[in-house]
Amino acid sequence: MIDFKNLKIAFADKTNTDLNRAYFLFKGMSNPLFSKLLTALSQFALKLHLPIKPIIKATVYKQFCGGETIKESQSTIEKLWKSKIGTILDFSAEGKESTKDFNRALKQTLSSIKKAAISESVPFSVFKLTGICKFSLLEKINNKIPLSANDQKEKREYELRVNSICQLAHDKNVAIFIDAEESWIQDAIDSIAEEMMVKYNTKKALIFNTIQLYRNDRLTYLNSLLERSENNFFIGIKLVRGAYHEQEIERAKTKNYPCPVHTLKKWTDTDYDTALETCIKNISRISVCAGTHNENSTQFLANLMKENGLNKNDNRIYFSQLLGMSDHISYNLSAANYNVSKYVPYGPVKDVMPYLVRRAEENTSIAGQMGRELINIIEEKKRRKNA
Repeated sequence: MIDFKNLKIAFADKTNTDLNRAYFLFKGMSNPLFSKLLTALSQFALKLHLPIKPIIKATVYKQFCGGETIKESQSTIEKLWKSKIGTILDFSAEGKESTKDFNRALKQTLSSIKKAAISESVPFSVFKLTGICKFSLLEKINNKIPLSANDQKEKREYELRVNSICQLAHDKNVAIFIDAEESWIQDAIDSIAEEMMVKYNTKKALIFNTIQLYRNDRLTYLNSLLERSENNFFIGIKLVRGAYHEQEIERAKTKNYPCPVHTLKKWTDTDYDTALETCIKNISRISVCAGTHNENSTQFLANLMKENGLNKNDNRIYFSQLLGMSDHISYNLSAANYNVSKYVPYGPVKDVMPYLVRRAEENTSIAGQMGRELINIIEEKKRRKNA
């Protein structure tokens, strides 16, 4: 059994100042009303160019982000690697709509791949399709709506961006994650992700698609992907519970279509663990990254690995958590010699704010998440005081 209660290991690289900052942040985020008010005020102040960037950068940004650039994130990368925790560099500018922004995101993703190629401490790269393509275009592709001449042109440009990312990942031997997004554009994402797997995963899994297990159809998708891949290509899969739960339920109600997500958490948990079983059962053809902040699923995967005679550091299996969260899972897993990585978002403060807002909204909606973070921080503060 992994000892998730060893807080000395979990917070070994955190100063008392780090702990105090985290305490006040999680205390605020545990109150949904306060969290929403604070994020709204921060966005408003940034739009008005009020001088609050230093405050944001010293608090919430410092907790959850590596820096404004890859170079600025280097100290975070080194700090994590001292505990043998890898970094997944994530250029987190969201909600962009211009070619200029898409090309900037493309350039950053290519740079992160080049960084990973020369850094043992950076095992993966990642990108979101909405970072390099209009959401509205993905929605049209998803729903098989006829595309205008301009849409066709934008689609070709978007496909070239995706291919250039995956081509470089292949050439540099770097695994790359394609993030999952809203259900009404996910079919379009799945389609191009699989196209890239067929093209580049001929010898091993380098292109990874992401499955959100709060979706009630994802086990079916995983099994159908396995059928299509047989003797054709290797599968890369990142498993997460999901990031848009309330939004998915609300949209289904508003537009009056069957809800695409589980409404009870236990069903998501069951599907997540079933997906882990499926991946380990087919480990000869699948590489899997378990993106989870759930102790039970983490232990479940560790048990599966042991039962199937797999080494703790099997390079086809990774655990992953977000920077600034669930350190009791990440650091204790690493101390037990499992492969562990942290998602490290980076980018200009104003561009990363939508990501931080979404993270705050997501975390305040997860039952017990903030409470657990707070309890661990309080316990560590007590331990240090009495040491």
